[in-house]
Amino acid sequence: MQIFKINFDKHHDFELRNIKPLIGICGLYFIFLKETEIPYPFGKSRLIYIGMSEKKTNSIGKRLSGHYDGTSGNEGLLNYRKMEGLYFTYFNFEMLKRIWSYRIEDLESYFILDFLDKYGIYPICNNKSGFEIKKYDIPITLEIDWKYFEKEKDK
Repeated sequence: MQIFKINFDKHHDFELRNIKPLIGICGLYFIFLKETEIPYPFGKSRLIYIGMSEKKTNSIGKRLSGHYDGTSGNEGLLNYRKMEGLYFTYFNFEMLKRIWSYRIEDLESYFILDFLDKYGIYPICNNKSGFEIKKYDIPITLEIDWKYFEKEKDK
């Protein structure tokens, strides 16, 4: 079995000037709190949402814009942005295709289920359940650096 280490890139302030350049890019994105760590059952993390964009017409930039202005319907993200401020980071799916041969939806499921395994619950602002990735026999392991979202790892 192949093992790939997944490290997160520099984070950005969750502001429209940082979101607009991502119009047309497909991939995964991660939204997290600037200061507060959420006390999940197995540990603390500032990560509150894992999302994805599967099409250029519904790109990371478009999805993040919807979360920013509230049109996505995710009240938690909107309220955390207003109360504390948020950061985000992302992966361009094109960069991951060399190691991931499944759908982007499956990659999102892998990340969410791995977070569930490490922290005991889904990220607080993810409203999904019933992910399908467990049905596949994935021939690789992704070692995800979740510590990136812990306070002492702030970059």
